[in-house]
Amino acid sequence: MNLREAEEHLLGLELFGMRFGLDRMHRLMTALGMPQRRFASVHVVGTNGKSSTVRFLAAILRRHGLSTGSYTSPHLGSFRERIEIDEQPLEPGELGAAVTRAAHAAELVERTLDGDDRVTQFEVLTAAAYHELARRGVDVAVVEAGLGGRYDATNVIPSRVQVLTGVGLEHTRWLGPTVRDIAEEKLAVVRDHSTLVAGALGPDARAAAESVAAQRHARLVFASGEAPSALGALGSFQRQNFSVAAAATEAFLGRPLDPEAVARAGAETRIAGRLEVVGESTLTVIDGAHNPPGARALAEALPEVVGDRRPRVGVLSILEDKDAAGMLNALLPAFDCLVLTRCANPRALSPGTLASLVGQLDGPEAETVAEPRRALERARELAGSGGAVTATGSIYLVGDLVRQDDAARASTL
Repeated sequence: MNLREAEEHLLGLELFGMRFGLDRMHRLMTALGMPQRRFASVHVVGTNGKSSTVRFLAAILRRHGLSTGSYTSPHLGSFRERIEIDEQPLEPGELGAAVTRAAHAAELVERTLDGDDRVTQFEVLTAAAYHELARRGVDVAVVEAGLGGRYDATNVIPSRVQVLTGVGLEHTRWLGPTVRDIAEEKLAVVRDHSTLVAGALGPDARAAAESVAAQRHARLVFASGEAPSALGALGSFQRQNFSVAAAATEAFLGRPLDPEAVARAGAETRIAGRLEVVGESTLTVIDGAHNPPGARALAEALPEVVGDRRPRVGVLSILEDKDAAGMLNALLPAFDCLVLTRCANPRALSPGTLASLVGQLDGPEAETVAEPRRALERARELAGSGGAVTATGSIYLVGDLVRQDDAARASTL
């Protein structure tokens, strides 16, 4: 397959949705020759900060002399972004070839499945990633879990180090009703006699981490919370993510880090779609915050980027399965006015529904503009040269704004 064919194949698999369980992934790995055993791995789980932590981790490891791979989700513009080798996304032909191999393995696996059971999009892409990482001979791969941990497709790697960035209430339908339940589902990735590195945890999540580490005879390390060097990535929340990444790198290497290598990783790593400045004439920022903790972190960090510019205009789209009211409570005080829109994901709330919620919460004046890019244009008109625009509420909104016109349609998973 070429790039377009590979992306269309993956998008076509959305029809089968998400299906939990690891049996299909184990069969895929067998069909592909067990690629996940041919590189060392670090597994990253948590509610927020996973993708940033993965990229920081890969950057620090690479600057300590290791060939690194990473696997993250979701993507902004292209599935290529999810699989990186030495901090570079796969070339178009490389993704096409990787998906071709995984799709062939999926065909073989599906002949052995019962009834209407099918290999999912995320499973095919994860299998493609693991095979490509093995084929390219990376020393270590840093892998972000998709949803939860226990039954997530990524959880077939014999990881040496696991990372828990933090835990909040999310996906309670699948992961459980309490923070403790959710933490335990994520911590199911912890291996016997491994090292678990944790970020800032509340008491329930911390108790779960301590219990699981004891059960698995794993060493438990809590990151300091302070970045050991200046960062090129914006936002105070990134300092916590970098701290976790540095602690995890030290745990993986089993020795103190080289301060110069850490400093270079911090200065040189940028995180697309996270407090990212994409326009200067009217300062324009995009951020993929999609739950209340992420929204609070954005609101707290925004003054670092926009300074005293006024007006501050927010462009918002939120999915219907998110805590929209909790997110708005965090975001509304950060803006002088809003432009409410609807990203391409079919689960997105309508602009009218968002406007009603904003009104109920006594939010600022709001307009509705259905199409995301037009909404951004309108926000820039309202902000003028002296103001600032921030587009947030969903990673899918960010994807709509940065995706090239000739790119494949947005993924909805």
